[in-house]
Amino acid sequence: MGTQGPNHPQEGAASGSSGAEVEDNSLLIKAVQEEDIPKIQRLLERGADVNVSDEWGWTPLLNAVQRGRGDIVELLLRQGADPRQKKRNGATPFIVAGITGDVELLKRFLPEDVNECDCNGFTAFMEAAGQGHVEALRFLHASGAEVNLSRKTQEGQKRLKKGGATALMDAAEQGHVDVVRILLEEMGADAKARDNMGRNALIHGLQSSSDGNVEDLTRLLLDHGAEVNVRGEKGKTPLILAVEKKHLGLVQMLLEQKDIEINDTDREGRTALLVAVESRQKDIVQLLCRKEASLDCGDLIMIAKRNYDQPLLRILRLCGAKEYFHPPSEDWEPQSSRWGPALKKLHRIYRPRIADVVKIFIDEEYKIADTSEGGVYLGFYGEQEVAVKLFSEDSRQAQREVACLQKCREHSGLVTFYGAESGKGCLYVCVALWEQTLEECLHGRRGEAVDDQEDTFARNVLSSIFRAVHELHVLHEYTHQDLQPQNILIDSKNGVCLADFDQSIKWAGDPEEMKKDLEALGRLVLYVVERGEIPFEKLMAQSSEEVVQLAPHEEVKDLICHLFCPGENVKGCLGDLLGHPFFWSWENRYRILRDVGNESDIKCRRVESELLQRLQPGPFEPSRSFEEWTDKKRCGEMHAGRPTGQTKPIDTDVLKDMNRYYKNNGKFYQKTVGDLLKFIRNMGEHINDKKNEWVAMANISTISWQLSAHGSNLYAQIKQTQVLGAKELA
Repeated sequence: MGTQGPNHPQEGAASGSSGAEVEDNSLLIKAVQEEDIPKIQRLLERGADVNVSDEWGWTPLLNAVQRGRGDIVELLLRQGADPRQKKRNGATPFIVAGITGDVELLKRFLPEDVNECDCNGFTAFMEAAGQGHVEALRFLHASGAEVNLSRKTQEGQKRLKKGGATALMDAAEQGHVDVVRILLEEMGADAKARDNMGRNALIHGLQSSSDGNVEDLTRLLLDHGAEVNVRGEKGKTPLILAVEKKHLGLVQMLLEQKDIEINDTDREGRTALLVAVESRQKDIVQLLCRKEASLDCGDLIMIAKRNYDQPLLRILRLCGAKEYFHPPSEDWEPQSSRWGPALKKLHRIYRPRIADVVKIFIDEEYKIADTSEGGVYLGFYGEQEVAVKLFSEDSRQAQREVACLQKCREHSGLVTFYGAESGKGCLYVCVALWEQTLEECLHGRRGEAVDDQEDTFARNVLSSIFRAVHELHVLHEYTHQDLQPQNILIDSKNGVCLADFDQSIKWAGDPEEMKKDLEALGRLVLYVVERGEIPFEKLMAQSSEEVVQLAPHEEVKDLICHLFCPGENVKGCLGDLLGHPFFWSWENRYRILRDVGNESDIKCRRVESELLQRLQPGPFEPSRSFEEWTDKKRCGEMHAGRPTGQTKPIDTDVLKDMNRYYKNNGKFYQKTVGDLLKFIRNMGEHINDKKNEWVAMANISTISWQLSAHGSNLYAQIKQTQVLGAKELA
């Protein structure tokens, strides 16, 4: 059990030992194994190392404990043997004494922590239980051993779902009925406990114990509350395991349990009845049929015919088995590419449907997400492939989820809701299946450069989220209360939708409820723009001021500020912000700024105009990058990239050619905001002129990017002007 398998080697004899000393060390271990006390004494007197160990870490002391020789143990301890020296797998003399069940040695080596364990998580108490040592078990329990301690394993084993077993599982696995009874009735062992694979003591006993005592063992565990619908290897239930043991009494006992799921299947879609027919167990087949096991679980008639089993064939026909069973079509293809293989397997295997509608298999192979309650699994609602979110039937979170989904059923921005069905003490909420969450999507876009490109991805994703939350607030008067990347889904057509409404509440008029959604959206804006480089958990832990300072551009900063400080119109805030320049395409930005540049105050350079006054920085305001738009010193940066959040000047050649229009009057473009808007206007007016074909051919992509970049930074200054208000640009 816990003492097998190496972990880390220990040193044996000292590196400088002579050949004779090394030989004596080996002879000492052998002498202890042979229990030859005179030889042990002679070797120790000659200088043999009392703490020498073999390749597996077995020392003379550990060998003596394994053989239950207390006299040799005392001899070795007097000669300096280390009572804490471990085997390679971490087992101490105390744990080895638990394996042998020697109470006196357990007393001799009782450590400060009676629950100490080896590298595989075995304690002396677990070892004593697995070996069936009743007296050792009672001594250890009286000494403070924890009865329901689960086996802790190393990280690599844990990832393989190893470990987690308890002393009760160890005793059940070895068929020690007396020990199981003591653990349950005297020591309060938990019959419902499960290991890291989800198996309880009942599964351990049915998989491993002999047929001679398995019935008594099973009755004992069931009487103490062991769950009957758990699963073992290959997804087999206790009922399927009992059928495989061909044990009629055991099957009868399990069928007496009120919660038994008689039609549950293993991972291959086989029910207990199908297994019984395949193994030609007529009595068990009759018993299962009397208990109304589903006959629609496979080609039962054909199996009986193939085995030339006429008596079984008659039984099946009398019970109403169909002459022909038609399994699902083999050429069925799922819509989902990510979940396709698992869906195809789930479609093929037999599963009893919840309320005749929902097909689901609660198994790790089909699990697609964790939740605070029952998790999310692949499934089918009728023939529609869906994600099935599990709740306990009386869950308050489930009530919130279903109430919100039903109210907003026609809402295109929310995940599609198919229905909710009850069964087996659970509520199964079925929604449209997604390909990935926003978090997963952004993980695949980490490091994606967008400095010199139009960020259509962020714009499209965030506009979809804004619309969804806006309609949730305004049309349905619900607040989400849990906006985060894992709750935003992306389907196979790259559509974005909102999901997970188990925290959602009907809005009662308190603006703070909606502000919570808006503040989360402010952090989501930065999270999406930065492609998830800043973890969302970190953004949630930061203050609003800190988040704003992390914004890479003025328009992103402005958008976040409006979400953090929405003003009085909290409910309609998102509807207004959908018109924010962050959501404008470059073409729209350029066109709108061109219209501003067409105002007479701009064209005539009327410096006293309210528009231009507003665009100039105040005496204590820092200079703005777009005001340097004609700076020749920075023109060389045109093709070298730009620092985040800064704007490059207009290309020298473009500016020079545009200035040709003013060579007669000398009113060349100046380094002012007004002239930048005028420049934008003139580019728009004359870009298609025949004589300006050189501009369109050589500079259109550069100019498009530059003017949109200048325009996005200008927005924070011009959005409050009367001109823009009149043009409904804000």
